[in-house]
Amino acid sequence: MIKKFLFLQGPHGPFFGQLAKSLKRAGCDVLRIGFTHGDRFFWPKSLPYLPFQGDESKWDTTLRAEIAAQGITDIVLYGDCRPLHQSAVKIAKELAIPLHSFEEGYLRPYWATYERGGTNGHSALMDLSVDQMRVALTGNKTELSEAPSQWGALWHHVWYGMLYHLNLLCPAGRYSHYNRHREGTLFAELRLHARRLATMPWTSLSRRIRTRHLLNQGEPYFLALLQLGHDSSIRSHSSFAAMADFAEQCIQDFANSAKPHYRLVFKAHPLEDGREKLGKSIKKLAAKHHVSDRIDYIQGGKLGVLLDNCSGVITINSTAAQQALWRGLPVRALGRSVFNKPEFVSDQPLVRFFEQPQFPDRLAYDDYRSFLLHTSQVPGGFYTQAGRAALMRKTTDMMLSNRCPYQVLQDRSVVKKHLKAVT
Repeated sequence: MIKKFLFLQGPHGPFFGQLAKSLKRAGCDVLRIGFTHGDRFFWPKSLPYLPFQGDESKWDTTLRAEIAAQGITDIVLYGDCRPLHQSAVKIAKELAIPLHSFEEGYLRPYWATYERGGTNGHSALMDLSVDQMRVALTGNKTELSEAPSQWGALWHHVWYGMLYHLNLLCPAGRYSHYNRHREGTLFAELRLHARRLATMPWTSLSRRIRTRHLLNQGEPYFLALLQLGHDSSIRSHSSFAAMADFAEQCIQDFANSAKPHYRLVFKAHPLEDGREKLGKSIKKLAAKHHVSDRIDYIQGGKLGVLLDNCSGVITINSTAAQQALWRGLPVRALGRSVFNKPEFVSDQPLVRFFEQPQFPDRLAYDDYRSFLLHTSQVPGGFYTQAGRAALMRKTTDMMLSNRCPYQVLQDRSVVKKHLKAVT
């Protein structure tokens, strides 16, 4: 039977369109259901496209009807927590249709994530123990490079986001019932993207000055990793309503328990665009808890230099914490995440973590990381030509397989054990 892949919303940019062409060359049929002019803009004109013209209340019925009428065998999406995608996930499970879920890399920025059924808090990794991963790695643990080539500067991501929202300025027409999964007006979103691009040089200079000042002080510090407040990882996989709530818990517990010569540094997400005014919020919270002279806020930028000198990391569920674990640093995660394993992520109350952080089992994390690199982490990226090409070289065959990446590795391990037993 010929596979027919239904594409829903993807990352901003041409990746889904190029991936669909690759699947078409492999002998599959493809179709996209689009919800906005932005979806149409990035989809190849030569491939079938169906605009969804109803409101959300009609989406379940429409999707079921199209799956039956079009002979859909597989569904492809990016971000399984978007409201429209949540319905698709539910229907795919009910109909036993493979769901191909893409996300930013758990080991970003050099990899992207490809899984079946869901990602982040809905990933199969949530139910896999490190011991199970070690069993699957039996006979398969090969030397892996630390990182492939860089897939391009951050501005590519921002540029495609701006292009997408520019297309949403077109008269809604057939898409008049579409409700965006993010709060705020379209014009506000577009303005934030444009400002982010325009202020990149100044932000970069300010960040370097603040980082150099911090490092030159010679004081030990903890690093708190801020995330995007509108990200599904926060809304669906944590108990925090906003990043300011996370910042307050960190500052309060730091003020109550950290040694007086320690600092707490908040590192903003590289794509932070100022919509939440986190810098001002953190300054007010620091004053409230009488630690203004011990709190720093650094906007965006590369994480490595800050991690190389810090004493421990606090996060909700940012995948950037994996860079800390790779360095053997103590990590406290306050949300649900694929890396929150007891072998290497502290479960201490935050006040105890600031007093004496628990270090990870580095060997356990190395096995976990090896498992990911053998399975769901694919070299490449969504936003540059080289990154997309690298992804397609791997993911096309992964999508055509009858088994998810984790099952493939586990099956390979079973076969090797059997062959060893009979020889």
